[in-house]
Parts: sequence; structure tokens; C-alpha cells
Amino acid sequence: MTVIDIPGSKSVTARALFLAAAADGTTTLLRPLHSDDTEGFTEGLTRLGYDVVREPDRWHIEGRPAGPAAADAEIHCRDGATTARFLPTLAAAAASGTYRFDASAQMRRRPLAPLTEALRTLGVDLRHQGAEGHHPLTIEASGVKGGGLTLDAGESSQYLTALLMLGPLTEEGLRIEVTELVSAPYVEITLAMMRSFGVEVVREDNTFTVPPGGYRATTYAIEPDASTASYFFAAAALTGREVTVPGLGAGALQGDLRFTEVLRRMGANVRMTADSTTVRSAGRLAGLTVNMRDISDTMPTLAAIAPHATSPVRIEDVANTRVKECDRLEACAQNLRNMGITVHTGPDWIEIHPGTPRPTEIATHGDHRIVMSFAVAGLLTPGMSYDDPGCVRKTFPRFHEEFAAFVERSSAGG
Repeated sequence: MTVIDIPGSKSVTARALFLAAAADGTTTLLRPLHSDDTEGFTEGLTRLGYDVVREPDRWHIEGRPAGPAAADAEIHCRDGATTARFLPTLAAAAASGTYRFDASAQMRRRPLAPLTEALRTLGVDLRHQGAEGHHPLTIEASGVKGGGLTLDAGESSQYLTALLMLGPLTEEGLRIEVTELVSAPYVEITLAMMRSFGVEVVREDNTFTVPPGGYRATTYAIEPDASTASYFFAAAALTGREVTVPGLGAGALQGDLRFTEVLRRMGANVRMTADSTTVRSAGRLAGLTVNMRDISDTMPTLAAIAPHATSPVRIEDVANTRVKECDRLEACAQNLRNMGITVHTGPDWIEIHPGTPRPTEIATHGDHRIVMSFAVAGLLTPGMSYDDPGCVRKTFPRFHEEFAAFVERSSAGG
């Protein structure tokens, strides 16, 4: 059995940074993720005037319940969707100030409209400088009164998360009625973390009531990233290895740990304790049809290993993967076809047939999850390469080194 330490969760780290910045007092984050996305987020907080001290295994953030100290700031959000959606929402709560946000070309293509329209409904003076509903944008902050609004979060749960976290910073709180919701487990992460920072959100079906009153600082430990863990779990299930990830167990916040249930349905052995998860191969993997709407970040992981199943793998209800860092559904289909695999797709589904993949250069589209997923496929298809292997810096800068070390240790039985 091989034990591997997975870096901290990107999703949890980003939420923790927002909540810490908004809290009254100094928050310490334990084992936060060090990556391009989180560096971009902390850089944005610093530009907004928050005091952030980063040590190797802990970060300290001096909260400002009144909002950013800077009255005028320019923030580049890089490739980070959480940075690009959370920081403008945080800045909007300031009593006054002018804040300009921009992002990479990749992030400029990704949509913001449901969030920015919701902020406008709440009275926020927000202007898009280019395409409507996309970065760049400018906010002339004057505080947020609060109230009720209706939100379509069928494209991204991050829109709802940003508004939920804004709620305690408004004068009256928020009442959000959600008409569509994707990746619901990520919203559960948000609610649990807000609770850790002193705010209890009341949920009745798809209506969320958020009280005013702000947050209180705390010491918060960041879980290992369950999406990143999926590559190591999939590698074990595919190749006859066994891997244990400590820190991710029955009490984990992240819904993407449910990827192990998909592997279990395919025939892998999965053992979960209170604070760890172990996956071991039981031989060949069976095909299946699976709805991955709520764990769609792990869709490319399953797609990459699907050719080795004994029957077709059909992944359904993943339309939102088309508006991630790239069109992940089409990127998976393109790369699998280049590997000689029969693939069929529809607006929100992909079906992958068994086959013997041939090595090819993976078209990554600058997407970290495409690289890491097909690295797993490469375990049984020597000779694979990537047109942009370095894009893993977004969430796991040392992925290639750590994955190679994992393969070496597990092959040696360590």
C-alpha cells in the first residue's frame, strides 16, 4: 500500500481566504494549497489592502469586516475562476472604493453574467469593459444593502457560493432563491465553512437565507484536494495498485470524494475510515452509466481510464464541463479519438468504448485537469506527451514529480 499526501483543496482554500478576509480578527489557515490559483487570490487580497502573511504550512490573514483598505485597486485574477468570481464580490461590500478586475484570456472567455447580474440587482455599480458578462470589469463600491434575489446557478455553483459568502457583509442579509444548481456538493462546502466562521445559513429546499452580522476569525485546517486525489485513486484502480490518502475520509467536506463510489461501482475495492480513504484494484474495471453532475471535475479522470473498462462508459449530465478552463467534454473526446478510441458525445454526455489506446500528444487546451487525467491513462499507454504539461501549476505545480514518485513507490510495493 502506498500512502500519498495530497495538496490542500483549491476550493476550500479559496473560500477560506474570502471568509478570513471578511472576518473580525486574524485567521490562520493550516496546510493551504500553494498553486498559481491561490497565489493569484492572495495577491488580489494584498492589492485590495488586506494583510496576508504566508508561511510554508500556514497563512495568517488579518480580516477587515469593513472591507478592503485600498480605496482604489487593480487586480489581475490570472486563470482562477474562484479568484475571478469571489474577489469582485468581496470588493462590492466595501463602503466606498473603485476596483478594477481583469483575468487571463482563458478566464475572460468564462462566463460571469449570472453573478454580475445578481450583484447589479443588489444595487452594485458594476460595469464590464469588454464583452457583457465577462472580465474585465469595474466596481464602484458603496456597500450592499441586501434583500432578495433569484439566481440561476445551473452553469456554476460558484455564483451561489460568492453570494452566500457576501450575505453576512450586507446590511440586511440575503435571501437567495435558486432556480437551477449544478455541483451542489460545493455549496455544502460553502455552508459548512461559513458555519466554521460563525455564520449559520438557513436552507429550505432551494432557498437560502443568510443573516447579516459578519464573520469571526478562526484557525482553519484545509482538507487535501479530493479532485486531485481522484488521479491517484484512478491509477490504483486501473493498474492493480493500492493507495491511501490521509485527511480525506467519511467526514470530508468535498463531494468529489464520491468519485471513489464510481470506482467501486466499476469493481474497485474502496475502504473509507473517519480520516482516510483507500482504493485498491480488484482486477478489470466494468463499464457503467453514471450521472456526474455533482462531481463533474472528476469527469476527465473517468474518461481517461474508460477505454480500459470491459464495456462502454457513459457519463451523463455534465454540460457544465463545457464552460470550464476549456470545453472539457470535447477535449476528452478529441484526445481519446486521437488515441484510437471510439467516442460518442452529446450536449451533456460522453460515451467511451473499450479499446487499446495508442500513444499521442495530448491537446491540453491549457487545462490542468486534462493533463492530470491523461497522466493516469499514460500508465498503460507508454509514450504519451502533452503540448502544455506545465499548466498543472494552476492547482498542483509538482504534479509530474509527485505522480512519478507515486508510480515508482507503488510499483516497488512501498
